[in-house]
Amino acid sequence: MKATWIVVADSSRARLFSAASANDVLVEVDDLIHSASRLHETDLSSDRPGRSFDSAGEGRHAMVSPQNQEAIIFAREISAYLKEHHDKGIFSKLVLIAAPEFLGHLRATIDQNLMKMVALEIDKNLVQHDLAEIRGSLPEYLPI
Repeated sequence: MKATWIVVADSSRARLFSAASANDVLVEVDDLIHSASRLHETDLSSDRPGRSFDSAGEGRHAMVSPQNQEAIIFAREISAYLKEHHDKGIFSKLVLIAAPEFLGHLRATIDQNLMKMVALEIDKNLVQHDLAEIRGSLPEYLPI
């Protein structure tokens, strides 16, 4: 039986865990770091974000901040990593645990076929928590 992978992420770090059975302990598979997301906006860009006009009307709004752009880039990197490992048959189900905004970035970047493998989503930032706290946030029996 293939494992379930649990992705615990925020905009700068993703910890990937594996569980072989429904009530198994989690084993850390990888720890991905995106150091550019940890930089302050002033370090990412020497200028303020650009401004854009609405296509209709007179409204103006800020463009995507450099820090938010780095979060989107990292979500794409995580998605590519997951797709590569899923294509190799390493896991059959996914659980996504991420800060709410970053969970949205993951949803937007994960391949449609891979999204079908997502059995559970939890919108919490647990990336800095220890293994026991992460496991405690999951159901007693994982989707396998």
